[in-house]
Amino acid sequence: MAGNTFGNLFKVSTFGESHGKAIGGVIDGCPAGIELDVAAIQNELDRRKPGQSAIVTQRKEPDEVEFFSGLFEGKTTGTPIGFAIHNTNQKSHDYTHIKDSYRPSHADYVYDQKYGFRDYRGGGRSSARETASRVVAGAIAKQFLQGIEINAFVSQVGNMRLDKSYNELDLSLTESNPVRCPDPETAAKMESYIKEVRKEGDTIGGVITCVAKNVPVGLGEPVFDKLHAELGKAMLSINAVKGFEYGSGFEGVKMKGSDHNDKFNSDGTTQTNYSGGIQGGISNGMDIYFNIAFKPVATVIQGYETIDKEGNKVQAQGKGRHDPCVVPRAVPIVEAMTALVLADYMLLNRTIKK
Repeated sequence: MAGNTFGNLFKVSTFGESHGKAIGGVIDGCPAGIELDVAAIQNELDRRKPGQSAIVTQRKEPDEVEFFSGLFEGKTTGTPIGFAIHNTNQKSHDYTHIKDSYRPSHADYVYDQKYGFRDYRGGGRSSARETASRVVAGAIAKQFLQGIEINAFVSQVGNMRLDKSYNELDLSLTESNPVRCPDPETAAKMESYIKEVRKEGDTIGGVITCVAKNVPVGLGEPVFDKLHAELGKAMLSINAVKGFEYGSGFEGVKMKGSDHNDKFNSDGTTQTNYSGGIQGGISNGMDIYFNIAFKPVATVIQGYETIDKEGNKVQAQGKGRHDPCVVPRAVPIVEAMTALVLADYMLLNRTIKK
């Protein structure tokens, strides 16, 4: 299986399955001499881990990261950073019912067709549990990106959408509720709705908005390696993501060019930011902001019709512990992938300037 590595200079390779002994990764290209706050890394994992509230999967995992290499006396050495997160609360028997059949809208069928063999326990490698390794790598990238602020938050659940832009919100309130929406009133409504959907044995999708502030001018390359193209790839690599838009996004098509153009101030900043902080594929120093759409979780705790390995129609029932809405736990994943992209381009800029 290829495609387990992300990044060019600052890169991470992940390993492990949902119900294996552990998941983990190797971070290569991290510069030496960065003093790591391991507690801050663990805090990022705690934001993503299961069982943290009543509106997420109740799988109980401590998700404690253990580092094996690349660190000495609290600092990075410049060598590969190896780490692992041990799985402790697997319930593989919850998945025996799908050993010989395929769950709709999961990777079960395509894995079988491509590889001729699959780990059906929790989806194996296709499980979103893999993203915990990304969070570790992203947490280290954040500490490398000193001065750059990356904040993601839930801006929509189902049809419930925040009617405020990120500039009108107090993003310090994002962690004040289990939905991770910085508007308390909207968050309460979203939480009630997610609980209602869960009682029905169903799931619901949502949108995460991410903002990166204090990004220097010049990150990104013209043509194929545009900064927004790499951010799009990063976000679309996250489980359940169905859409990515940056800046004015799809709403921008409603505007005329004369209104959409970001007029300059004398210092090079712009009066508006419909470009989303990126022009010509290169960061312009303004805030980078984008939205990521997540589909409803495919596992519904209801009866459904599907097919088995022989193509016969069979009846099945959703089982196991699953998120009724993935977006609250995906917030730190989005931040992590953003940090990995920015760290990669920061190192590329250093190489070019040399």
